[in-house]
Amino acid sequence: QVQLVQSGGGSVQPGGSLTLSCAASTNSFGIYFIYWYRQAPGKQRELVATITSGGSTTFADSVKGRFTISRDNAKSTVYLQMNSLKPEDTAVYYCNADAYGTRYRAGNPGDYWGQGTQVTVAS
Repeated sequence: QVQLVQSGGGSVQPGGSLTLSCAASTNSFGIYFIYWYRQAPGKQRELVATITSGGSTTFADSVKGRFTISRDNAKSTVYLQMNSLKPEDTAVYYCNADAYGTRYRAGNPGDYWGQGTQVTVAS
């Protein structure tokens, strides 16, 4: 099993920045594609960003140009840097790990989830 431990949530004003971290317990971190999802109360879960084992990234249209995803394989950690935050970014954010991207290729999340962290953007 892979444990994912998240940190870095909090409250910011619109236009502010916040960085989330997702640290994995596995010694095979390099084989995992990592995804960030978010979910607001009463809303559907949304895929926000992805990063492959090779470092290729994708972003939802709603965050493109504002968010950056990166990974440090030596630290088994993935980061989500969020800039120019908007109230509609308010949600619980979850990181998710998918060995070799197999679940994502089938249209599903990976097998392992972080515990979630609250991000609140409000004036």
